[in-house]
Amino acid sequence: MNRPNILWYCTDQQRFDTIGALGNRYVHTPTIDALVHGGTAFTHAYCQSPICTPSRSSFMTGMYPSRLHNTRNGNESFPTYPPVITKMIAESGYQCGLIGKFHLQSAGHRTEPRIDDGFSFWRFSHAPRDDWPEGHDYANWVREKGGDLDAMRNSVRRVDPAMHQTTWASDCAIEFIQRHSASDQPWLLNVNIYDPHPPFIPPKAYADRFDPEAMPGPHFRDSDLDQQKKLSSLDFQDEVRTPQQHDAQRVQALYYAMISQIDDQLARIVEALDQTNQRENTVIVFTSDHGEALGDHGLMFKGCRFYEGLVRVPLIFSWPGEFPKGITSDALVELLDLSSTLLELSGVGQRDYVQGKSLLPILRGQADPSKWRPFVRSEYFDALDPEFTGGTGTFGTMFRTPTHKLCMYHDKQLGELYDLENDPWEFVDLWDDPSAQEIKHRLIREAFDAHVVLTTDMGSRRIAPM
Repeated sequence: MNRPNILWYCTDQQRFDTIGALGNRYVHTPTIDALVHGGTAFTHAYCQSPICTPSRSSFMTGMYPSRLHNTRNGNESFPTYPPVITKMIAESGYQCGLIGKFHLQSAGHRTEPRIDDGFSFWRFSHAPRDDWPEGHDYANWVREKGGDLDAMRNSVRRVDPAMHQTTWASDCAIEFIQRHSASDQPWLLNVNIYDPHPPFIPPKAYADRFDPEAMPGPHFRDSDLDQQKKLSSLDFQDEVRTPQQHDAQRVQALYYAMISQIDDQLARIVEALDQTNQRENTVIVFTSDHGEALGDHGLMFKGCRFYEGLVRVPLIFSWPGEFPKGITSDALVELLDLSSTLLELSGVGQRDYVQGKSLLPILRGQADPSKWRPFVRSEYFDALDPEFTGGTGTFGTMFRTPTHKLCMYHDKQLGELYDLENDPWEFVDLWDDPSAQEIKHRLIREAFDAHVVLTTDMGSRRIAPM
């Protein structure tokens, strides 16, 4: 099999419903739209945790966070086994590069320590701040250009687009692409920008393009306030408020402005592939680590909830001449499936512990794009430590089938159940509805079975009958 180059572009905290070609008429994403039209878009792709580190740890290893034993943000270290997928891909003969955020372990009070990650090209930037005394390549780049990152972030006009982290990431990506343009060795480049993660502070030039009054606002009903009161003991990063109290339309406009800048900078990278004649042999993957509440149900930011805006993310593949154009798959898929797809694309193949399912049959037009998994899962386990964040140590899981979503908060004796066919934005919680008890109990059993089978680590391999 021809082993293609792989451009893996991962944003941070981008919801699934933020792409023009997939139905959002308020955002401006012509570059991403072109990938949708020229490839396959998975509209029901789910992350394995609604926060950064466990989600990224999961898709970098192909394992659920609880199976990997890496379920928190702010963790001290990262497991030494299994290897991350880029290590295996590099060992198979790829040149691998990392730009931007990695976040498999804490970058608090230190630059994130390197692991045996397989990257021979490393340009690090956890967040667009000047908080790290050394090892922050983006802050160094800003200083070399005569800029003051903190001063720009605090100004009315915010960071100049020319000095922005997303621009820096594109500059680094173009450097990598040009460096490998004459090589016969395949490459994988993982670009991880920080936007559209909070704080929602796009450059003024982008913010001015989006009128808050023209925004549709969040998915919210007054009944959400009572629902969130029921769930008030669960971890979350912000207080429950109405859309007006959140100023949600203004925030939405700023969020879309950040995505517009992402789109412009992604265009520069795609143009570099074209100019170096590498586009035809490069798979472009566009995705994000998790979503953002953005005012839905009275919530802003992220935490222990499993609403669609938080756990459903973009996932787009494009490979000219190899993958069919204009395919939209509404099958249930997980970001674990992205991990397995990258392993298969690079010729590494599946490992027995990897829990994803390669999407290549759909991408090559060999499988029904409407069916893939019977269910998807997401986890949130003790992710906000009370000592540092004021969290309550919540343990939550989501089990989503084609028709229903079950959320259980195991240490709180709380749960949610939604009929997604009739209530796609999850306004009517059926957990206590007498007419829904049969399906609730069936889903609880199925979710428990899935959790035991998929996340239990049974130790070393069997070598004898006893």
